[in-house]
Amino acid sequence: MAKRVAIVGAGVSGLACIKCCLDEGLEPTCFERTSDIGGVWRFTEYVEEGRPSTYKSMVSNTCKEMSAFTDFPYPEDFPVFLPHARLLEYLRLYTKHFNLQKYIQFQTSVISITKCPDFSTSGQWEVVTETEGKQKSAIFDAVMVCIGYLTEPSLPLNSFPGIDKFKGQYFHSREYKTPDIFEGKKVLVIGMGNSGVDIAVEASRVAKKAMLSTGRGAWVISRVFDDGYPWDMVFHTRFMNIVRNALPSRVTGWLVGSHLNQRFNHANYGVVPEERSVIREPILNDELPGCIITGKVTIRPGVKEFKENSVVFKDGQDEEEVDVVVFATGYKASFPFIDKSIISVEDKHASLYKYIFPPQLEKPTLAIIGFLRPLGAVMPVVETQARWVTRVFKGLCKLPPLNTMMQEVDEKKKNITWFGLAFDEVLKTDCLTYMDQMACSIGIKPSVPALLLSDPKLAVKIFFGPCSPYQYRLVGPGKWDGARDAIMTQWERTLKPIRTRVVEDSSSFIAYLLKALTFLAVFIGILYGLN
Repeated sequence: MAKRVAIVGAGVSGLACIKCCLDEGLEPTCFERTSDIGGVWRFTEYVEEGRPSTYKSMVSNTCKEMSAFTDFPYPEDFPVFLPHARLLEYLRLYTKHFNLQKYIQFQTSVISITKCPDFSTSGQWEVVTETEGKQKSAIFDAVMVCIGYLTEPSLPLNSFPGIDKFKGQYFHSREYKTPDIFEGKKVLVIGMGNSGVDIAVEASRVAKKAMLSTGRGAWVISRVFDDGYPWDMVFHTRFMNIVRNALPSRVTGWLVGSHLNQRFNHANYGVVPEERSVIREPILNDELPGCIITGKVTIRPGVKEFKENSVVFKDGQDEEEVDVVVFATGYKASFPFIDKSIISVEDKHASLYKYIFPPQLEKPTLAIIGFLRPLGAVMPVVETQARWVTRVFKGLCKLPPLNTMMQEVDEKKKNITWFGLAFDEVLKTDCLTYMDQMACSIGIKPSVPALLLSDPKLAVKIFFGPCSPYQYRLVGPGKWDGARDAIMTQWERTLKPIRTRVVEDSSSFIAYLLKALTFLAVFIGILYGLN
């Protein structure tokens, strides 16, 4: 008899979990509190309680080839970076293609998830749900929680003296939908994350004045990267990942910072990070430098205090009049339907092995999917999580002993790598290294040396080219016959929607050859240095 698996949420993670359960012969039931799939990618004109909220203009920060599920490429005519409506369309195509919708119970909220009395031997859970005011209980062999961390806003008003006396309007970025509310007003956005920068840029088009307050700055990346290619297809390659991880973290941070400064000098624009040698989460925005240099957006330091109609910044300069304040101050993470003795969140951190399993459970039958922020695309990461988890549920993959898992969890709390995993940022991770770790456990990581002997052309694409999701369908459980072709044609699908006027480019081959030779020289130098 197939094991029954409860899945909470029908966003990106939930859909991936349904499919992975079916691939492994498990019996999934997905509970979705709203009337539709999509999670954060389903835009609504209003904020819905208990689900992520997005603004009307939101576009994906990762390109379609890097954001695809591992065995389902985007249609070639889809734009390279996707507005929320097109990404939701892709999720609908995925749902239809794999016939996932019949496993989803819509408008059904999960009230509680508790251990069964015989959990130590059965590993089973009692899941209480509510539909149209009626509650019911069911027993499941395993649970996959896919609610993310973007539903409960963090609004630390106690950190802003005088806010209680402020007579203007203020709200959390979660409430933001369109820039109309900023028309003719003086706007202050607090927080230099992706949402904060997007909102400041949008406000600058209609506001009388737009200011962006940041305490520590950030590196800013454009979606359009070297030679006009998508940033993540250039940045996320196995070769470059080896280079970054082989060098001391501060050297890597300096090199990445120097490269980003070639677009614009971050210090001159007032956004350079306080700790320049550690690459904390970079900001993806194509317009911010242009808005700063044209005076549409003013970068300001952290807020010292608010007054009735103004704000005082920590640099001690004159007060600035403000009409509207947007707090882009992030989110709290919580699992309200799970007892805190099982999972508790402190300082944005939950003690989860590989960001997935509560290590202290007697049976590994509860998994948290998508509770991380990869420096890269979410789809392939959560799908790889789901593929690994479902095989753990079946007993095909084993978790290490408790002390080993706890040691890794504790290490992540204090570890600072080139991506800056400080204690309050442990949700962030290097997606390629992370996926490879799980892929090795499953047996789906491609071997470049083996491919050099059997398929050298593919090996070169995998090592020097983008580490696209299809690589994890070349071998092992769940192997997909279309994976090789998807890898070999990924650049064609990337260029298809932008080559609407075809012109000859004789310089491209020479530029590619020179770049390849440079990479090869650097790689040989690193290998020589390691020896």
